[in-house]
Order: sequence, then structure tokens, then C-alpha cells
Amino acid sequence: MTAKQDIRTEGSTPKADGKPILEVSHLKQYFQINTGFIQTRPLKAVDDISFSIREGETLGLVGESGCGKTTAGRTILHLYKPTAGEVIFKGKPIRTKQDIAEYRKKATMVFQDPYSSLDPRMTVADIIGEPLDIHKMYSSKQERRDRILELMDRVGLNSEHAARYAHEFSGGQRQRVGIARALAVNPDFVVCDEPVSALDVSIQAQVINMFDELQSEMNLTYLFIAHDLLVVRHISDRIAVMYLGRMVELADAGEIYDRPLHPYTKALMSAVPVPDPKIARANKRVQLHGEIPSPLNVPAGCPFHTRCPYAKDVCRESMPPFREIEKGRFVACHLADELN
Repeated sequence: MTAKQDIRTEGSTPKADGKPILEVSHLKQYFQINTGFIQTRPLKAVDDISFSIREGETLGLVGESGCGKTTAGRTILHLYKPTAGEVIFKGKPIRTKQDIAEYRKKATMVFQDPYSSLDPRMTVADIIGEPLDIHKMYSSKQERRDRILELMDRVGLNSEHAARYAHEFSGGQRQRVGIARALAVNPDFVVCDEPVSALDVSIQAQVINMFDELQSEMNLTYLFIAHDLLVVRHISDRIAVMYLGRMVELADAGEIYDRPLHPYTKALMSAVPVPDPKIARANKRVQLHGEIPSPLNVPAGCPFHTRCPYAKDVCRESMPPFREIEKGRFVACHLADELN
């Protein structure tokens, strides 16, 4: 068990006194979808989310496929222009092109698919060196090469790999190239978009452990997006849960797993595999009925009420506020106090 996990089982919040490195305020990302002749309708991929990430911590972002996790990560990095809301990095709002250019020197992304996120026409050295070229972060070709080889060594790649192309590597090696590229600008904040979901299980543990080591060595802050709840629990200090573009719960990782408050979070956590057969048989699985509504036609009120076994009239009529009900614990549910 790692030191991180020891802290979490005690129910405390790691880095609770650290100052926020990133603040997200009422962020929205809508895409206009054609629905007929000159008619469009907004697809609410991210719909009014707010949170902060403290310096040096890992915030896990979980939810079912299509809930808006990846869009949230890309919008936070301004790869998509936000429809509304604000991203504040180290106390400075990111608004202008100049702000974005400076922000991307300190905030980067590791993409989900190591097969499509690397240019097949570029060598590994050029892929890793591209951020250095864009931001002009070297004074000579030798300095550039030294920096590339240093990054390759840091992620477990050999120097002879520098002249090879992406198709010559396994999935795990390709993802290491992607991680080295993300680290090239010496960032403070990294969005990890399901970085191990496309890898074999045997390789996943190696990559996750490498993320932990890099965080300790470089004092990195992560937004770790994933749908594998066991992976998220291993690496995260706090966890945020999304459903249909909205954030429904945010708390310390240990609290989320041991005492989920939102009905959707309870259903997610009940699905986590338990290695002990006796405990697994004793655990009661929370079954959700019905289909996830389309983000093109989100139901009125609480978006989860169509599948929630506890829904009441107030849930169908009004959106629950995302409120702090305990210190450091946020939940968006009208019935949170009643059910817990």
C-alpha cells in the first residue's frame, strides 16, 4: 500500500492546506448540432461545473462514457473554446490568446489513444521535441537533443528509440512517448485523459506507477480522467463524479469509496470489483434502470432523476445546487441529507 493510500483510508484530505493551482468556475461547453433544415440544438457536453485543484494533488474525474469528462479536460486546457465560464491558473484568468499561449507552457495533456495521438510521419525525437520547437525552449540543437534524451530516460525509453517511428512501438511504449511529450515544457499541471484505458492490464500498473513517480519528482498536479474506478482510487487524492455534463459529487478519494452520498455515486461504487469473494457476495449491487438520457435532450430538474430509485417531485422540477454539505465534500442532490 502506498503512502497516498494510507492517508486516504484515514479519511483526511491530502494537501488540504495547499493553494489552488487551477480554478474552474461555472464552465460550460455546448456544441451546436444540426437537427434539421437550418435548425440546430445545443449538445450540453459540459454544463456548469466548478471546482479547484490544489498544487501537487491529483483530482480524479470519473463517470460513464459520454458524461463529458474528456470534453471538460480539453475545455480546461482551451483546446475547445469555452461556451461560458472561466478557467483561472495560478490566480490568473485565461482569456486572451496571449494568456492561452503562456498557459500552455505550464499546462499540458496526455491523450487517451497512444495509437492516434502520435504523428506516424515523425520520429520519436521530433514528437517529443515539438513542444520545445513551438515554445522556443532551447538555444542550440545539442541542448534540444539533450533535453529529448533526458525526457526519454525519465519515462523509461532508451536513447536508440529516438530515431524510430511510432508504429515501431508497443502501446505502452507509445504512451510513454506521449507522456514525455507532455513533460517537455516542464509543466506544472497535466490533464491525463484516460491514459491507460487503451493499454494491456499488465502495462497499466507500470504506467500508473510512473505517473506517481513523476508527480513526486517534478511536483506535478494532475487532473486524471478515467472510467476505471480502481485505477482512479489508486492515484487520486480527491475524486469528482460527473453525470450528463454536470458534476454530482466531489470529495476525498477515501470518502467517495467508503461513504458515497449521491445515488449515482453509490451505484458506481457498488460496481467496483472486490477481490475477496466473501465481501463481494455480501456487498449489495445498486442496479440502475433505464437508459442514460441524450445530452441533446437533458431532462428538466436533476438530470439523474430518470434513473434514480429515490427521485421525488422536487427532483423532477428543479436542478439541485452543487453544495458543500461537509467540509471539503460537495454533492448535487436534493435528498442528500435525507438519504444519508
